[in-house]
Amino acid sequence: MIILGIDPGYATIGYGVIKKEGADLNAIDYGVIQTPKDESIPVRLAMLDDALTSIINKFKPDAVSVEELFFNTNITTGIKVAQARGVILLCAVKKCGRLYEYTPLQIKQSLTGNGRAEKQQVQFMVKSLLKLKSVPKPDDAADALAAAVCHASFGEYAQRILS
Repeated sequence: MIILGIDPGYATIGYGVIKKEGADLNAIDYGVIQTPKDESIPVRLAMLDDALTSIINKFKPDAVSVEELFFNTNITTGIKVAQARGVILLCAVKKCGRLYEYTPLQIKQSLTGNGRAEKQQVQFMVKSLLKLKSVPKPDDAADALAAAVCHASFGEYAQRILS
């Protein structure tokens, strides 16, 4: 099973592609989609759609796992991220059809056993579980891989609920 994990954003969007074979997990690719800050939001959203479509077409994931939004205090940024997340969800459903969403708490819990784990603990587990030589950089890519690993853990249960 190929799983695409996504860490939503509008300036920097993390993505991570993993392969699950039985209990074995391996990273296939990871990185970020970046949109230029001097462009308008509609243009950035179109760029995001194009880039994500390209990733989905290249790796043909069986499932897409997206981290749900966590709002802090900056509502203006939150609205922009929510707009980008809408594009991500639409693109994932249209191109893959199998979309799963996980809260930050669920992702941390699935990787570390602690829903309140620190970012460094989650990154260490991503590195360990995917047998990587180092923690993926930037953080957005590591977060996207964590979302994919979370689905690899919860996926069968989530599929039974949604079927």
